[in-house]
Amino acid sequence: MFCTVYLLLLLALPIAWVARPLSECLAPRTATWLLTATAGTLAAASSAALMLLALTGLLRTTAVASFGHWSVRVLRDGTPGTRLIPLLAGAALASAAVATTRALRRRLRAQRTAAREAACLPARNGLSVVEDPSADAFAVPGSATSAAPGGRIVVSTGMLAALTPEEVSVLVAHERAHLRARHHWFVMVTQLAATANPLLRPLARHVSYTVERWADEEAALATGDRRRVARTIGKAALARQHTTIRTRAPGIALHFTGPSASAGPIPRRVAALLQPPHHGARAQPLIPTLAALLVATALLCCADAAHDIHHLLQVAHQSDSR
Repeated sequence: MFCTVYLLLLLALPIAWVARPLSECLAPRTATWLLTATAGTLAAASSAALMLLALTGLLRTTAVASFGHWSVRVLRDGTPGTRLIPLLAGAALASAAVATTRALRRRLRAQRTAAREAACLPARNGLSVVEDPSADAFAVPGSATSAAPGGRIVVSTGMLAALTPEEVSVLVAHERAHLRARHHWFVMVTQLAATANPLLRPLARHVSYTVERWADEEAALATGDRRRVARTIGKAALARQHTTIRTRAPGIALHFTGPSASAGPIPRRVAALLQPPHHGARAQPLIPTLAALLVATALLCCADAAHDIHHLLQVAHQSDSR
């Protein structure tokens, strides 16, 4: 069992290695769903592994064994001989639970606050223009209790001055795609998974990229001009890079140019748009297959470890009855 548990803790290493190829070789929508599901599954699997290791420490105590009418000798023979591993696992699990809970509360609070503040801005067709010479544009997701449950697109006058009317339509189509597909939930799930298991941080980073690519493709579909979308992204990134951002965009917001206008993923997004739709989506079938195998392995490892624990408790109970 314990080899299985340790394997669960290490499965995040290979998936972090294939995260970038996965984000490139699949259509953005598919890559986003697969990376998010993988991050959530592996975070839950690693937490389950820590829980099982911590549980073995409790099972070795006389008080717990007598409470469940289990044989202490059988439990101690069937669990690790050192108390250090269960203690470390319990400490790591508690730390991850506290950090994840805090991150979730902080993000939900930020989302409610941002939605409430964005709903107070004057808007036309869900678009709010703020007087600010810095070039910025972002989408603020709405909430069920806000005046704009569908969310709000905020654009600065500096960004409007940097783009032509046709390019502004690309920007709006991109941000509406963010709101329509609720991309903030994908980002939130992967960021929480990375908080629970820091080895999953590459997945969270690449999901932040794939949701932008997803919105790029939706904008290209809406406008019918992939080159215009690519040009708009480049112009907006340059305009944002050469201005001092004064707009206080909330952390929950999804920027048109990504988290920053520096090099990073902007050239990758532009290059992808200059290719045919979903170019290379079938070029590397091994990558998504490997990701699916890792997820399946995690689920099988969890089932195997839980079965072994259940079998150990059954044997311990029968031995105690004798």
